[in-house]
Amino acid sequence: MFEQFNLKNVILTKYLFFTGKGGTGKTSTACSIAVNLAESGKKVYLVSTDPASNLQDVFDTELTNKAKNIEGISNLVVSNLDPVNSAKEYRDSVIEPYIGVLPESAIKNMEEQLSGSCTVEIAAFNEFSHIITDKEISKNYDYVIFDTAPTGHTLRMLALPSAWSNFIDTNKFGASCLGQLSGLGDQKEIYHEAVNTLKDKEKTTLILITRPEETPLKEASRSSMELKNIGMNNQILIINGIITEHEDSVSSSIFDKQYKSIQNMPDELSDITKYMIPLRGYNIIGINNIRDLINKDKFDEINEELHRADINSLKDVIDDIDLNEKKVVFTMGKGGVGKTTIASAVALELSGRGKKVVLATTDPADHLKYVISENENIEIIKIDEKKELEEYKQEVISKAIENNITNDDLEYIKEDLRSPCTQEIAVFKAFAKIVDKAEDKVVIIDTAPTGHTLLLLDTTQSYNKEIARSQGDVPEEVIKLLPRLRNEKETEVIIVTLPEATPVLESKRLMEDLKRANIYTKWWVINSSIYFSNTTNKTLKSRAMNEIKWINKVDEITNNKFAVIKWIGNDLRGNELKAIL
Repeated sequence: MFEQFNLKNVILTKYLFFTGKGGTGKTSTACSIAVNLAESGKKVYLVSTDPASNLQDVFDTELTNKAKNIEGISNLVVSNLDPVNSAKEYRDSVIEPYIGVLPESAIKNMEEQLSGSCTVEIAAFNEFSHIITDKEISKNYDYVIFDTAPTGHTLRMLALPSAWSNFIDTNKFGASCLGQLSGLGDQKEIYHEAVNTLKDKEKTTLILITRPEETPLKEASRSSMELKNIGMNNQILIINGIITEHEDSVSSSIFDKQYKSIQNMPDELSDITKYMIPLRGYNIIGINNIRDLINKDKFDEINEELHRADINSLKDVIDDIDLNEKKVVFTMGKGGVGKTTIASAVALELSGRGKKVVLATTDPADHLKYVISENENIEIIKIDEKKELEEYKQEVISKAIENNITNDDLEYIKEDLRSPCTQEIAVFKAFAKIVDKAEDKVVIIDTAPTGHTLLLLDTTQSYNKEIARSQGDVPEEVIKLLPRLRNEKETEVIIVTLPEATPVLESKRLMEDLKRANIYTKWWVINSSIYFSNTTNKTLKSRAMNEIKWINKVDEITNNKFAVIKWIGNDLRGNELKAIL
């Protein structure tokens, strides 16, 4: 299919930046390459600025922001930077001068503006900018490897003049997802040098890590194009986790699905050199396993057992929703975990019990219509995310132009409107109208805004009656929606995850994010479990045993309020959805 990744056949630059969706194997691959380079005699500095980093688990070593030698690997040092803590320090420094000067509601508004993932990414970029421009580090190491990469959006934002001016402190267009950056003005030259190093193909390689699945490949394509657009053209793509042997129905189904995804990968990835890493049957923890990831397969001996035998099914979750007469149901989780399929199955089952159901989606491919059809009890509404976002952008820009702002400031606003928060806010307004239908129907939505966005809406509502940078009062349906989402007697949030480290840890952060917004979560659904599929494939059986740890972890987090759905290879449609109940 593709050439297997082999360090002997790849020309690498001094600086290597790894990027990829959570759960694609970004950290594992970065660590494996670092260890193999170090053992070949090269001096290597491995740095993580990923808030979700599991470097400590991978190396089984306590790590800090100080470079630390890894026992048994003489040429490798590792540091684990904490951009979340850096973002907190930055947030506190920005807010402190206003405490006791501005009203408490204004302070809360500022705190929430500076609580988003974009602010954390700025803090991360600040951290690795100092490393990539450090002359001593450059002199002492043959390779400097970063277990994360900045987004094109962040890099474009930092290149704009308004990002370094008082405009961010004084603009009248509401909350910036990226927060106030003017406090970083003394870092401008360092940032400039760092960005130039990123763009230099003789110095830097961007390594995109993905999986042979539709959603991660689309995310890799988006990241690739974003970074190409700001001049990071030296890219390679590593497709991690390709199954190479398939003899039973489960492994054959996975192989066919992977092959189809690779055949249909986005055209934007066509001109990038591609490598593959086979699906491994072991956890990438400990030096031996790290080393072997890019070299060979083997199989873990795992003696762990499930904490309980009486694991809930999706039907148990639906029974609970039905019994408690919930009116609004959200399926939430990272892309590719199966939110749409689960939302559809819940809608089908509830409609079969005589409930009137509204099923809403923002799926841009609109593949929901291939999964489930409307009937007398099911109404399907597709929210056009691009249309909602474009309309929202135009409204914000029109208001800015009416205020006669400078071209530089207008460019800043346009770039800030690319942020994830903007998209969530735009779509949230459309959701609010749909949820209004919950007066006499069950409304099921297969995605939702984060707790940060909900708090951003709430604090701006109490502070200045605006939705972020919007044009007037908060719409009535949004005012009604926030209390409804916080009413656990009316709203159910189902967190959808996979039985793997990164999806589970990210889901836990999502739950904490929602809790911060006073939104209650009860049920988790673990989707696509190989453990319950009864596969006989050697690699998959080994991976299935590795799932036990994460199923038990979810059990602990939820106090047994979770369900497991086994891997089903077919794309389910209509009544076939009952197979996952």
